[in-house]
Amino acid sequence: MTNRLSHETSPYLLQHAHNPVDWYPWGEEALEKAHAEDKPIFLSIGYSACHWCHVMAHESFEDERVAAMLNEHFVSIKVDREERPDLDHIYMTAVQALTGSGGWPMSVFLTPEGQPFYGGTYFPPVRRYGMPSFTDVLEAVAQGWRDRRPELVASGGKLVDIIRQQSALDGGPEPIVLHPATLASALQNLHKRFDAVHGGWSSAPKFPQPMAIEFLLRTHHTSGDTGALQMVEKTLEAMARGGIYDQLGGGFHRYSVDDRWLVPHFEKMLYDESQLARVYLHAWQVTGNEFFRTIAVETLDYVVREMADPTGGFTSTQDADSEGEEGKFFVWTPAEIRAVLGADADDFMATYGVTEGGNFEGKNILEFVGDMEQRADLVEARRKLFVAREERVHPGRDDKVLTSWNGLMLAAFAEAARVLGRDDYRQVAESNADFLLRDLRQDNGRLLHTWKAGDAKVNGFLEDYSHLIEGLLELYQATFQPRWYEAARELAETMIAHFGDPDGGFYNTSDEHEALITRPRELQDGAVPSGNAMTATVLLKLAGLAAEPRYAELAHESLRRVQPMLAQVPLGFGQWLLALDYALAHPREIAIVGDPAAGDTRSLLEAATTGYHPHQVVAVGTSVDVPLLQDRAKLDGHATAYVCRDATCQAPVTDPDELRVLLR
Repeated sequence: MTNRLSHETSPYLLQHAHNPVDWYPWGEEALEKAHAEDKPIFLSIGYSACHWCHVMAHESFEDERVAAMLNEHFVSIKVDREERPDLDHIYMTAVQALTGSGGWPMSVFLTPEGQPFYGGTYFPPVRRYGMPSFTDVLEAVAQGWRDRRPELVASGGKLVDIIRQQSALDGGPEPIVLHPATLASALQNLHKRFDAVHGGWSSAPKFPQPMAIEFLLRTHHTSGDTGALQMVEKTLEAMARGGIYDQLGGGFHRYSVDDRWLVPHFEKMLYDESQLARVYLHAWQVTGNEFFRTIAVETLDYVVREMADPTGGFTSTQDADSEGEEGKFFVWTPAEIRAVLGADADDFMATYGVTEGGNFEGKNILEFVGDMEQRADLVEARRKLFVAREERVHPGRDDKVLTSWNGLMLAAFAEAARVLGRDDYRQVAESNADFLLRDLRQDNGRLLHTWKAGDAKVNGFLEDYSHLIEGLLELYQATFQPRWYEAARELAETMIAHFGDPDGGFYNTSDEHEALITRPRELQDGAVPSGNAMTATVLLKLAGLAAEPRYAELAHESLRRVQPMLAQVPLGFGQWLLALDYALAHPREIAIVGDPAAGDTRSLLEAATTGYHPHQVVAVGTSVDVPLLQDRAKLDGHATAYVCRDATCQAPVTDPDELRVLLR
């Protein structure tokens, strides 16, 4: 038994290719069928690492009776939210407006024109949790479509108006000046919501907040605020000690179901690894805490080992489930540990919180409860357990490659290569950039969003351009090869031309994208920086390297329009806070004229980049490489550094110590 999903490349869609439901992928064929047969659409959106998506699939979509109801009364469409973030954003906004909350699996009922009129998330097969059964919902919607269609269509029209309103940018009648008070208010809000006992923000479930932590690191860097740094250190250490961190294999699980980072939702997402690796790297630069450096390296090494595709791309996710059980791959019993470690088992179990009763369904999620000396002493024990764990059935992997998430990972490897002096990380980053620009950029310069097994498709979204530009800019500043800067600037010009709104800001989709019920514009940052926030970030950086004020003006215009929201909801606008912080810091532009491989050039570069410097861009080379270097010459044949800020430059220097004084 197969349906039309069998022709797709998305691992999530392929998981449903043998359902008895007559699934369609999103496209003209399904929409035309809904019109021709005068049926409503049942739209199901999820992703391959989503545990409750699997549950609903087994309970309902594999059930012949449920499938018969869907096939008789609806045109059923299945969407991978990671392939189509535009559809996910539009219809999640509708579900949130209808129910007050959202999540995945997302279940939405649409008119043949695509207007949503009813929806929710997971529906059980029988009535429980105070929820109607899925068959109850199907019967009610089918009956409503027969008997109350005008009412449902009118409801759909109102929902579309709400979606459009939420995508609008309202800058007010007068321009809003970018102001440091916004950052101060956001900091105060983060202080109020901080969990001083366990770190992080909010109670269970508790998510990593890498953008907020980056903002706190920058706040400490700028102002010396010790409270901001204390929040960072408390949170990062608690996360790295908890079960949310894979103590044997490295890398972070998606989130913790409790408030103390112990029991994770076990899937691993590429976007978490990329952002958290950079956070820990920066925290090490600021504090000198070697534990933070170790976590950054272990996370990056996990990605190389388990999420790298031979082509150079990074795959998307690792599933929560193996052998049909959530977390089975990661948990241990004392007997299993003793069988591997023998006499060393007791020390390991004491250091990693292992008990006979367990902390998760009778087994143990490893949490690091010892001291750093014990962790160092148990390197070999961890290696042995990791080797033993490799013999287990591994969780499934979603092996599609997404341009946007890869851009974030590219930035992490490129920066780590520079900061840690890791040539292997540089090679990983360059291989990734080569792959993305070769296989996901078309001849006309436009990006595609997703790739699997040689098949690239779906028009690129704003986040694909902005996140890849971020990665390319980091790679340029790690290698100083002009081609990475040039690619970033070309993508920026394409992005401005095809995603820009003449009234300010950017849309998620290009002017060449298929027509949907509205042209989405996502402003709020989620687990991944929003395309709009990252666009503001990279345009500010490019403004310095390209000596192009137009880029900064576009970024400032976007920031002015969203600024009122940043102080009120800092956890929802973390990347925006980073962009605003960068704009208000009057960032430095450092041009070092000289051969990047020469000793005198390297000495100046070391003086400019050693340590944590979040408010600067650096160009190295000759006057023809990037605009920041143009019209600048060596002094007396020596490598020379020019430090500029706000279109004003200091006198050039050739001595590294003099450069350090300038930068202080």
